[in-house]
Amino acid sequence: MTADTKAIPGGGRDARLAQLIISIFGLCARAEGNWLATASVVALMADLGIDHQAVRSSISRLKRRGVLVSARQGRTVGYRLAESTLAVLVEGDVRIFERARASEADGWVMVVFSVPESERDKRHALRSSLTRLGYGTAAPGVWVAPGNLAEQTRRTLERQELSGYVDMFTGRHYAFADLRAKIPQWWDLTELTGLYADFLQRYRPVLHRMTAARPTPSDAFATYVPMLTEWRRLPYRDPGLPLSLLPPAWNGEAAGTLFDQLNEILNPLAHKHALAVIHGQRRS
Repeated sequence: MTADTKAIPGGGRDARLAQLIISIFGLCARAEGNWLATASVVALMADLGIDHQAVRSSISRLKRRGVLVSARQGRTVGYRLAESTLAVLVEGDVRIFERARASEADGWVMVVFSVPESERDKRHALRSSLTRLGYGTAAPGVWVAPGNLAEQTRRTLERQELSGYVDMFTGRHYAFADLRAKIPQWWDLTELTGLYADFLQRYRPVLHRMTAARPTPSDAFATYVPMLTEWRRLPYRDPGLPLSLLPPAWNGEAAGTLFDQLNEILNPLAHKHALAVIHGQRRS
């Protein structure tokens, strides 16, 4: 079984390959002393149907971007995750696997920022970071998210050296509009509902297939890594808004349950296959 990278939404082929590689490093490297041999990454990506030249080119781009750092172990060429990438993955684990949902009692966190025109790159970085954290736009220059994201926001902006441009406030919505009417204006719930619907449509049959017949480790790996790669962007698009403020029968809950079921079945087997490949490469 191989993965079709064209089936993974979000960006072009180069971006999809990079996402798959980051998923492999997140799945395997941290358990291996934060290091993987280049040959191991190439072999694991081959199990997803990706040729070695494309993989090596993508690894080089990730190195240039500072996502990966080249590192040898003895005579073996390999890469480790940059410290900043490790920090993102640690925070991402909580966002992806725990998905804490806010309640109205959590209140809200509001971010406002001012960036000089001469530092437009910082403005872009701030907007990108807030979008990834799940913030919605309440007004020009005013970003809002559930209050339980306040601490993660503070850590992220400090790590990215963006905190000097930002003021953060926490509190409650006092007046005057109905929040249920405002939420669809601040967040694109239609797009998010569609992304969840796509995930459900794609992976419900996979769950049925995987529960009907236990997959082999290699099949589990070939299914799990693309599934995880597709899923891990969704919790960042969804800030975990209180269910009381979302449309009835919000499909994000069903999609989260489906991911949890697939993760429980596939993760251990995918890990087993990956470690067999990694250790086999080291012995060869």
